[in-house]
Amino acid sequence: MYYPEPTTIWESIQYSPLGIFIAESTWAFPTIETIHVIALVTVLGTIFVMDLRLLGVASKNYPVTAMSRDTLKWTWGGFVLAAITGTLLYVSKTSSYMINPFFMGKMALLAIAGLNMAYFHSVTWKTVDNWDTSPVVPTGAKVAGITSLIFWITIVFFGRAIGFTLGIYDCYMVGQGDNGFIVNMLAGIACAGA
Repeated sequence: MYYPEPTTIWESIQYSPLGIFIAESTWAFPTIETIHVIALVTVLGTIFVMDLRLLGVASKNYPVTAMSRDTLKWTWGGFVLAAITGTLLYVSKTSSYMINPFFMGKMALLAIAGLNMAYFHSVTWKTVDNWDTSPVVPTGAKVAGITSLIFWITIVFFGRAIGFTLGIYDCYMVGQGDNGFIVNMLAGIACAGA
């Protein structure tokens, strides 16, 4: 198969042997995506359990520190696996991902969710000894919990939207010309629907 000479770093990644293998293999992309989804479910499940505890909705008698200790290793393990598999998926269509607003939104939200977690652990968590075993948690912990839930639900939405819109951006990249963004995007939608 013919591959154009890469003109951007994104194309260099996409047309690398690894990128081509993942994109063209009948089994690599779906296998990596399946592992990515399992890893993401692990991350979400453990984060949601913790967030619901912070909101006082579930596991009210489970000490927050014990829950954190029991779930954190699974959260980080799932996150590392999701990051590795996500990077492998990204390598297969780098150029299309880089112009997909849902991909860019997902990456931004992941960074913001990380900042929310860092703030929670550096500020609110310092007082955990005062409310560890209490069914009632301070407002700061509740805000962190609801914010985390909103971010992660939105991240999942954006992640699913990437899969449903990637064909549009693939076609946009193929038909890219000097016609302007709207014309090229409409051509991409028509191409994806054909």
